[in-house]
Amino acid sequence: MQQSEVLIIGGGVIGCATAYYLSKRGLSVTVIEKKQIGEGGSSRNGGGVRQSGRDPRELPIAMYAVEHLWPSLSDELEMDVEYYKKGNLRLAKTDAHLKILQGLTDRATALGLDVRMIGADEVKAINPYLSDEVIGASWCPTDGHANPMLTTLAYYRKARRQGVRFITGESAQRIVKQKGRAVAVVTDYDTYYAERILVAAGFESNDLLASVGLFVPMNRILLEALVTEAQPKMFEQMLGTAEADFYGHQSTHGSFVFGGSSGIDAYTSDFDRPVTQGMTAPSICRGIMGYFPVLADAKIVRTWAGWIDECADHVPVISNVDEVPGLTVACAFTGHGFGISPAVGQILTSLMTNETPMVNIDALRYDRFKAKI
Repeated sequence: MQQSEVLIIGGGVIGCATAYYLSKRGLSVTVIEKKQIGEGGSSRNGGGVRQSGRDPRELPIAMYAVEHLWPSLSDELEMDVEYYKKGNLRLAKTDAHLKILQGLTDRATALGLDVRMIGADEVKAINPYLSDEVIGASWCPTDGHANPMLTTLAYYRKARRQGVRFITGESAQRIVKQKGRAVAVVTDYDTYYAERILVAAGFESNDLLASVGLFVPMNRILLEALVTEAQPKMFEQMLGTAEADFYGHQSTHGSFVFGGSSGIDAYTSDFDRPVTQGMTAPSICRGIMGYFPVLADAKIVRTWAGWIDECADHVPVISNVDEVPGLTVACAFTGHGFGISPAVGQILTSLMTNETPMVNIDALRYDRFKAKI
């Protein structure tokens, strides 16, 4: 019989981080991943480690991660995750953009975040490579970026060294309950028993949660990114926009990693694997050029795509399940999961060891969508 104290479904950065922190506590942990470690959005995103632009319900998690976890993460995991804390410019080209950013800034400063609105001259002083079309921005000096592929790999490697068992290429089919409690997960090959079960499988979490009558309202959205050839060192900030249609940074290697939306996401939902379409990279590039024209002649060396599990209210579900003791859910991160993953890993560890998390997550409960009587 396959048994461990904790069973995690999903080998993305959230699953790997949680496995690491649980094993650090001395618990036996098994992780089951349908495909490969980091196959989804965990290793296919723009790498932002940002606090600005977040919903007030998840902002405290991001602030905790930036203050307490990211600065020492490379040392703790014994692998360079290429974390830079050099600020974040969220750019505006129109008065409507400025209004969006002002609202985001006001809500963030109310929670204690150091972020402010700046004009075009100060934007150019911080980053002289940006387009003259940029008329202002929000500026958060404590934001930054890291390498999502290396971060996911670092958590995975350190967790393995601490005894975590990772099983890939195996699909979880249903959760088994005994006397109302979640006690096991049946896969297409075996049955795995555990005292606590975490479902952290992105959009596919719903397939498994349905076996115990749960549902998280979320859509599957295509995330796309591209990498340029190496360029001379220009800047270290993270860039974004008011409408979140473009984001990116320059990597340690010198290449630029950019993400964006092509506008044809709705037509990709039938694909089993996320794929970059023939028109999507050029569409993203046209958007980038409006903000960053200096890269007009830079060659794109590769593109990739991944799925975002977009929640109905655009913040994640991080919660124990009252109706099914022993079951915890972490999904619907809406493309915001990477930057908060170290803190989420610690929060989930607290939830599964019956401790109070260091950040209040009551607003992220699984049952917040229930009809109110």
